[in-house]
Amino acid sequence: MMPSPSQARSERGSMIQAALNGGRSRRFHPAVPCTPAELARAAAAAVEAGAACLHIHPRDAADRESLDPAVIAPALEAVRRAVPGTPVGVSTGRWIAPGGEARHDAIRRWTVLPDYVSVNLIEPDSAEVISLALAGGIGVEAGVWSPADVDRLAAHKDAGRCLRLLMEINEQDPADAIAVFEATLARADQRGIRLPILAHGLDAGFWAVHAAAMARGLDTRAGLEDCAFRPTGAVARDNADAIAAALTFRHDRPS
Repeated sequence: MMPSPSQARSERGSMIQAALNGGRSRRFHPAVPCTPAELARAAAAAVEAGAACLHIHPRDAADRESLDPAVIAPALEAVRRAVPGTPVGVSTGRWIAPGGEARHDAIRRWTVLPDYVSVNLIEPDSAEVISLALAGGIGVEAGVWSPADVDRLAAHKDAGRCLRLLMEINEQDPADAIAVFEATLARADQRGIRLPILAHGLDAGFWAVHAAAMARGLDTRAGLEDCAFRPTGAVARDNADAIAAALTFRHDRPS
């Protein structure tokens, strides 16, 4: 009998992705990297700490997230010089300048391509962004926040061509976060979505989702975009410290 997608995934080894900054500012944490040079230094430290790949939100000179080719290119080039051969992706969130469907033209004009992009299925133009990225030879992390997002992905003609299912659980109560995580994972199985899964929580729900994902052998994500606290409640020093804490937590979790 063929294993279910979640059973098949649990038999793989797992990796951890470093999410270096997201939409966070230095007010959130002074070690949030913003400039290309800062992203490069944070990337090198995160990879040294054990991260296998990277997720970044490049910023313009005013520290605003941007998909403009003139912002994307120097950020990717700096990170790749710092960690050659390490896959690096960017977000395509609808809020990122130039915003809305104007993002499509910005992506078409990229001169330096990321290895992959994350696309939020909850956004109304997610299908178009997925198709645009795949047509340009860019991998797609299909970002799902709920079972409903899994249904949206399953309806996309190129769902099976995506790089992975990026399961992003935003609920802050740990019990609620686990419930949504379990329901979303179950829906992916029901829909027969046989993509690798990378799962992560956010802030107060982060460590509960991290433990649940690691218990299933799923890939995970950590870094200042997702959570600034170690499992003890202490503030992480930087992205590398957050990655190290996530890896240690994985190895030390109760059986």
